[in-house]
Amino acid sequence: MNSLIRAIIIACGLVSVWQVIVWITQAPPYILPGPATVAQVLVDRMSMIAPHAGVTALEIILGAVLGIAVGLSTALTMAYFRPVQRWLLPVLVASQAVPVFALAPLLTLWLGYGMSSKVFMAALIIYFPVTATFLDGLRRTEPGWVDLARTMGATPWAVLRHIRLPAALPAAASGIRVAIAVAPIGAIVGEWVGSSQGLGYLMLHANARMQIDVMFAALLVLTAMGLALYFIMDFLLRRIVAWQPDTQANVSH
Repeated sequence: MNSLIRAIIIACGLVSVWQVIVWITQAPPYILPGPATVAQVLVDRMSMIAPHAGVTALEIILGAVLGIAVGLSTALTMAYFRPVQRWLLPVLVASQAVPVFALAPLLTLWLGYGMSSKVFMAALIIYFPVTATFLDGLRRTEPGWVDLARTMGATPWAVLRHIRLPAALPAAASGIRVAIAVAPIGAIVGEWVGSSQGLGYLMLHANARMQIDVMFAALLVLTAMGLALYFIMDFLLRRIVAWQPDTQANVSH
């Protein structure tokens, strides 16, 4: 309940700052519409915005599932096959020097203007944080635990299941949280480059037609969608790694 109250207070504070900026700058509506104007547009045009929001949400979710699954699999492979790690890790690190935004036109060219290129963009953004954090967690497993398990005759599968995975999951959870927060960027950039639907497509065309209030409404929907996805994922991860102590919870309010 306290978290909900804080969220409402923060939201009201941000809206108030937005309105104050509009008053101070006296910006015309086609430059900076006020919160009331955007809220009215959001209500009036929800039937138009909702289908685009559904497409973007599906792209983000599919990209998240793909990126997380491939990232976790890659980290496990590199952790247990050192030759793969020696050859693949430098390639992964070097690939981060290439901006994902620069790949958007190529992915659109190769995969088409449909949903595939946007899902792949979102998966690319998610993939590296998940892979890096999970691999780091696997490599930092307490050696004494592994040695003790092997001394007691544990199989490699048992060591992985009962020691390495539980020890590495908190690190992977941190990477997934970071990745989920930035996943919408991939889908939106892909829609900007080439698409016929989605919130990015809607924002791009609204901006070209000087419908700034529609663009702000779509941006608010995208923000709400990203926040909802993050908090849902955070809730699930807290249940998955329930044994990890939350030291922040012990800090006095």
